[in-house]
Parts: sequence; C-alpha cells; structure tokens
Amino acid sequence: MKIEKMKNGISCFSLENGLDVVVIEDHRAPVITHMLWYKVGAADEVPGKSGIAHFLEHLMFKGTSKLAPGEHSKIIAKNGGQDNAFTGQDYTCYYERLAADRLELAMELEADRMTGLTLSDEVLLPERDVVREERKQRTDNKPDAIHFEQMTSALFLAHPYGIPIIGWDHEIAELNRHDALAFYKKHYAPDNATLVVAGDVTPEQVLKLAQKHYGDIPAQNIQPRKRVLEPPHMCPRKVDMFDERVEQPQWIKQYLVPSARVANAQQENQAEALQLAVLLLAGGSTSHLYVDLVVEKQAAVAAGGWYNSVAMDYAPLGLYTIPREPYGLAHMAELVDDSVQTFIKNGPSDRAFERAKNLMVAESLYARDNQTSMARMIGAGLSCDMSLEDILDWPQRIESLQKHQILDVLEKYIDENASVTGQLMGSEQHLTGTRDAPDEAVK
Repeated sequence: MKIEKMKNGISCFSLENGLDVVVIEDHRAPVITHMLWYKVGAADEVPGKSGIAHFLEHLMFKGTSKLAPGEHSKIIAKNGGQDNAFTGQDYTCYYERLAADRLELAMELEADRMTGLTLSDEVLLPERDVVREERKQRTDNKPDAIHFEQMTSALFLAHPYGIPIIGWDHEIAELNRHDALAFYKKHYAPDNATLVVAGDVTPEQVLKLAQKHYGDIPAQNIQPRKRVLEPPHMCPRKVDMFDERVEQPQWIKQYLVPSARVANAQQENQAEALQLAVLLLAGGSTSHLYVDLVVEKQAAVAAGGWYNSVAMDYAPLGLYTIPREPYGLAHMAELVDDSVQTFIKNGPSDRAFERAKNLMVAESLYARDNQTSMARMIGAGLSCDMSLEDILDWPQRIESLQKHQILDVLEKYIDENASVTGQLMGSEQHLTGTRDAPDEAVK
C-alpha cells in the first residue's frame, strides 16, 4: 500500500478492504486522537425507523463478543484516555484520545466493535429509555428546540434532513434489537469508514497498526449513498409557536442552500463565497445585520446568522433576531429583509471585505493547529464526500474570492420561496410589541 504525502504533515492511504486512512502528524506532545468515521448518519435511516443511527451509537458501547457492556470506555479511562461518539445527518464518529504509545489499544478496541457487537434486550431496552429521556431533556422540554425542529422539518419537503437526528419519540419507542443489528450489519464495514489519526505518530506506524487490526476485516461492498432530492420550492412557509414558557421572543429565517460539496460542483468557490457572505452579513457584532438592527436602529438585542456547509446535500442558511422593546416579532421580517437587500445592493466596504477574509483564514489556521479540531474537520468533510484536497485548500480559496462573488451567491440563494420563517413567542405582546415601533425604523 502506497502512502500519499499531502501538505501540512498530512498523509493518506487505503487498505485493501476499502478502509481509508488519514494521518495528521503533530509531534509537539506525546498524545494521539484516533477517530473512526462511518459514512452513515440519520439521513440514511429507513423510513419509520428515525433515530436508529443515534441509538446504535449508544449501543456500540454496550459490549462485544470480547468485552462486557461499558468495558471499552473503562479500558480507555484506565489508560488515561477519553472516548466518546457523536452522530450527524451524514456520519457517525467514534473517537479516543490517548498517550501516543496507546494508539494500538485504540485500534484494537475499535476494530473489535466494528464486527463484534452483541446486543441483548437486557442492555438495549434500558438504553432506549435513556435515548428517549435525552430527547425529552434536549428537545421536548425546550420551546426553542421544539420550534427549531419544526422549522427544519418544514424546510425539507422530501429530503431526510427534515427528520431530527435523535428521531421522533414515537418511532424511537418502537426501535428494537433487530432494527439495531440490521443497521449495524448494513453500514458498519471498513469500506464505509474513514480512520483519522492525529498526533505524535508517523504514517508508517499507522499503516502497520491499521493493517494488523483492521486489515483482516472483510469489505461489505457498500454502495454509494443515494437520497431523494428536494422538489422545487414554490412558496415560502411560516412556523409560529406560542409557549408561555418563552420569556424572550425569537425570529428565525432559514433558506434552502446546497452544501459545500454540491455548491462547488455547480460552480467553483460557491460554498466559500456563501460562508464569507454570511460572515459579513450576519456573523458577529461587526456584521451588517447586527450593526443595522442592534446598533443603529436599536430594534433588536441580538442578530446573527449561520451557514454550516459541511454536509452531503443541503446546508441551510439561517438568520435570526431577538426584538428589543417596543418592537415585536411582527416588525422583524420587514426589517431583516430590507437589511439583507441593502447589503446585496451596496455590498461591504473594501476594508470590511478584506478583514472578513483575513478573519476566516486565521480562524481556519488556528483550528488546524489543534489535532482534534483538524481530525474532526477532515473526518467530517471526507464523510460528506468532499475530497481531501478541497478540505486542505479551503483557506486559499477564501483568499481568492472577489467581492462580486459573495453578492452573487446571496442574490442567487436568498429566495423567498425556498425559505421558512419562524416566530417563537410567549405572549401576544411578543408578536406586536409594547407599542407602535418608530416608523423610520420599519420603512
């Protein structure tokens, strides 16, 4: 197997069974991060079985043919390490952080549960209750979480991103041992995984250990993922929620926007232009939206936005405000829409544009200086079918952007018909405000 050397001390190779391996050398401290990413997440679930990807993540700690339930984490802790896992729409990741001389231990343990998971109702049923309680605590007991979940569901007419990662409670309640093992056997295989090892190692060390522990696991001939696409969105949608527990009203708007993988396949540097555009428009206290609504008009106490581009298919672009009295939620739509259109028409100043580019590049470089952040960035990107070159060249593509590109992508994707507006309130006053807002602010 040939080791391919990339930039910034990064190497990659693939085992004969299809396991892709990325090594990030960082010899500043004798520690390593071992991350095993499976290219399967909540968006790959069978209809009616929502939450099975996340539920299986929990069950992967419940024992194998070699280890008792919980023993994996106990072994890692006894060796001075940490371990955990997380599930997204497009991937599931299991990781360990250990001293560098314990890398083989991490590989041995992860290789074991790639094939050796054993489940009984004795461990599965209580864990299902744990997941349902997690949903209750994180979502069902929080009005803002319920509202955002409903908004996201409304944004996607057909695509599975509209289903929450943790699943719908009534479907979680019916998940069983057969469901978990079927999902495990279908998706957990070396040819559906990427191993990322960062830290005080060499590619040659990682290759030798990966071949020893993962090399004999047979491939399962995993086929590329195929998902339904969104039909054309012909009208905007609105999700209003009243809950007396809400003390501070929120106004949110999400637009359906392609992920970095899709956007850049359509037109080079579209995703980077969107990221920079959202930073300038709504990213922090110097952004256009914040200065306009919070500082100058004093119509809101907060304003911001997001575009998290690392995904297989879509990556919603979001804007939000929290109105300031006497303004209510009813004033926010016009204020935000006018502010966005003003930004698209006039653009940022040359100074603000260059400052934003420098900030994004600097933040990326700082993140790459942390082995865990770097491993996570690469693992997530590769699990969403981005190339390693695309991930590593991101700062250079940001630097190459021209001002017209960020305005072009906003004009293209700020589409009212492809949007969902949400208003979360606890009283009628939150909607209307305490009195009429100043006319000059809303015109």
